Amino acid sequence: MKEIIFETKIRTYPLAELPDEFKELTRLSILATRDAYAPYSKFQVGAALLLENGVIVTGNNQENVAYPSGLCAERVALFYAGAQYPDVAVYAIAIAAQTKGERVEMITPCGACRQVLLETENRYKRPMKVLLCGRTQIYIVESATSLLPLSFNG
Repeated sequence: MKEIIFETKIRTYPLAELPDEFKELTRLSILATRDAYAPYSKFQVGAALLLENGVIVTGNNQENVAYPSGLCAERVALFYAGAQYPDVAVYAIAIAAQTKGERVEMITPCGACRQVLLETENRYKRPMKVLLCGRTQIYIVESATSLLPLSFNG
């Protein structure tokens, strides 16, 4: 028998101690939650991407009564960035969520979004930092690979 162990390194910061390079990104992900279209789940998610050229792209979840025709915030932002800036890698993504007007304590991408994050890393051949923006803490993962260690790959 062989045992395989996966480890994930996650740094946590109180919002006040977040590195400066991520403060605006975090703020914009939180703002993006307000415009999410989530009449069914009442769970509003926002995402903000920092591209390597300094551009920030935001997205939020867009639900549809014909589930699963809607789309998660992460994929809205990533697909927009891929369409508008096809040659520019994503440096970091911040993800935030709220329900009933209150930010959630912890948010993580769904499995489909994790796979798309990995595809984006593979496309540009570089990792992206993933910021999980909770109510009191920001969790920073160095690469989407850490969120889905046994992922599909081409």
